This record gives sequence, structure tokens and C-alpha cells, in this order.
Amino acid sequence: MRRITRDNPLFDKERVPSPCFVLDGPRLADNAAVLDTVQRRTGVKVLLALKAYAAFATFPLLSRFTGSGPLWGVCASSVDEARLGREEFGGEVHAFAAAWSEEEIAELLPLADHIVFNSITQWRRFRPMTEQWNKTTGHGVACGLRINPEHSEVKTALYDPCAPASRLGIRLREFREITPKDRRCLTGLHFHTLCELDADALERTLAVVEKNFTPWIEGCRWLNFGGGHHITREDYDLDLLCRLLDNWRVRYGAQLYLEPGEAVALNAGWLVATVLDVVQADMPVALLDISAACHTPDVLEMPYRPQVLSLGGGEPERAGRPGEKSFTCRLAGKSCLAGDVFGEYSFTVPPKVGERLIFEDMAIYSMVKTTTFNGLRLPSIGILEANGQDATHFRLLRQFSYVDFKNRLS
Repeated sequence: MRRITRDNPLFDKERVPSPCFVLDGPRLADNAAVLDTVQRRTGVKVLLALKAYAAFATFPLLSRFTGSGPLWGVCASSVDEARLGREEFGGEVHAFAAAWSEEEIAELLPLADHIVFNSITQWRRFRPMTEQWNKTTGHGVACGLRINPEHSEVKTALYDPCAPASRLGIRLREFREITPKDRRCLTGLHFHTLCELDADALERTLAVVEKNFTPWIEGCRWLNFGGGHHITREDYDLDLLCRLLDNWRVRYGAQLYLEPGEAVALNAGWLVATVLDVVQADMPVALLDISAACHTPDVLEMPYRPQVLSLGGGEPERAGRPGEKSFTCRLAGKSCLAGDVFGEYSFTVPPKVGERLIFEDMAIYSMVKTTTFNGLRLPSIGILEANGQDATHFRLLRQFSYVDFKNRLS
């Protein structure tokens, strides 16, 4: 994570509005370079998972088709994400959803290169539409199936695609329904078992997938290993990942895909907030101009405790655990939800009204999950861009207003 100094624009109230998501352009480029290293070493194609990061103003940093980046395309979870990928990112568009409607498939066919189905029923239902589209247009949309290896690596049940009774993916017993005619129309398989995990979790997953699904893997033109790979984390085992990918490429001769979301924008953004008030409850509570419920919902859903920077002591310092530093307080949002709380933090100097706090690693998920509950305005969006060797230049990309709130309603 890049070191922030006191003269960083994040702390400049004249240049950077509050609240504001601020993207880190150099870090996005660095992450893309790490992902490209994996591509060059193994021949895998890396796609951006739009469900985690969809700030299209930065796509030129990532895409080899609309910019100078290395990535081959996007994976989408909806028609609108697929359209955004087609229009703004270029390259390949892979689409998966737990279920599709006929209207969605009709919209999706002109946009997607791969469509992955979550059940054999959906595959059989929409295969005639896909085949007719391919025959008429020559576009060549590839159909695939998502498997559920029934192997859990994720500890938080909410994010475990292979948790008991998960609706995601086709289990081994269901593959017995696949006929020889079905298999001739199957171009590839997709699986996703990870969330913020290292290559050893993928190694264990691959062992289970290979043990149970080899008859269906053989003959596939492509295999998608899903997302959740924390490839750009400093301690990630890149060598193990590359060995695994090389082994599968050699054994099966299929084009391999990875679709990370977090790894693309890991540690590549902040959320700038300001203290509006400090009230005395059973402990001091600093009320901010942002909301956990509206602007960082994963804090409540996952849950997790984001890292926070303050400037109260004169130099930027990371807030500590409760009791770790001299003053402990709760940071809370401004919505009417009683549990709109970010967590408890300790500071060298008590936060004051008007002080700016910086939430770290906020490019991923938070931006795509924001809401206007209570009519709270969405944070502005800006980017820090390279400007010389060390300095950064802030550019405001977008501000939101009442119109954005009103246009969601009718």
C-alpha cells in the first residue's frame, strides 16, 4: 500500500471534495502489470470482474483494446455490465448469472462472447436461441456451464459459492443428465470457489475439480477458473499460480481464463470523509459525512474493519485498534440506520469536527455497491494520476446531485 504524506491531495480540502472516492491511477497500472506477468508466463487470459470494479474512466489503464493495459476483456453478471464492458473496455465479454430470462438472453447475444449457464435446464432452454444467433450472424457466442465442485475454501458463508445449499453451479450428480448430444455443444466449463485467497486454495480446488470432472474437462476449448485470486497482494504465491496454470494448459490444451476483480484494483483507491460531529454516547462517536450502509456496505455485510488514516497528529498515521492509542472512539455514518457504524478506532489525537479521515482500499466493491438510501448523495469520484516521479495530480471525474437520487425513482 502506497505511503501517504501530509502534502498528498487527499488531505487538501481545496482540491479534493468530501466525500469522494479517489482512485490511484499508478497503483491500477502496477496491478495490471502483475496480472500481465501471469499472462505472459502461462498464456492465460485475464478478465476484469466488473462486479468488483467498474470505474470505466480508468479502463484505458487496464484494457489492451481501448488503452495501454494488458487485460483481454471483462466478465459480467448482468446485461448492463456486459454492455458496459462491450462499449468501454473492448475485447472479450464473458457473462454469467445465476439465472437468465429470455429477454436478457436476447439482449446479451449481441454483447457477449461467452455465456455461462448455472443449470442444465437453462442451458437446454436457451441453446436453440444461441445456435440460431450464431447461425444467422456468424458471431459465435460460446456456451459453457458453471460447475459446483462442492469444495469450500471461503470461511465467510455469505461469500462461499460452495456453501451447503448454494444455488451456484452444477453438482457432479447432475452431470449425469448430460447426453452425448449435449456434450457436443459444450465448449467450456467455469468454476469459482475463492474469495481473497492465495494460490494454495486454487491448488486444492483444482485437485477436486480434476478428480470429479475430468470426463467433461477433456475436449473443452476453454476453462474459466473464476475470481477471488488475490494475485496482486504482496505475499501472493505467483510461482505456484503459474505452475498450476501451465500444468492444466499442457494437460488439457484449453484456453484458460482468470477473472479477478479485487486483484485488479486492490489497494488502488480511497474514500475521503470528514468529521461532522463528535457525540458522547457510552463512548465518543465521531459522525462522518459518509455512511457504512450507503457507501461501504461490505463493512456491514462481510463484515470487516477498514483501515483509516488521520492527520490529527501532524503526519498521516493509521488509526489503531481500540485502546492501542491514547483516544478511542467509534466512527459512524450519517444515515438513520442504527447500526450505521464503521467500527471502533484509536487515535493519537482525538478526531475534531472538520478533520479529514481517509478510508483505505476503497476502489473495490464499495464503489459499485453504493446506494442513495435516506437520499444521501453518492460520494464524488476522482483519480490521482502520475505527475512526475513522486507527485500526483488530482482529477475530478464526477459529482452527484439530487438528479441522481430522483432518477432512480418514479
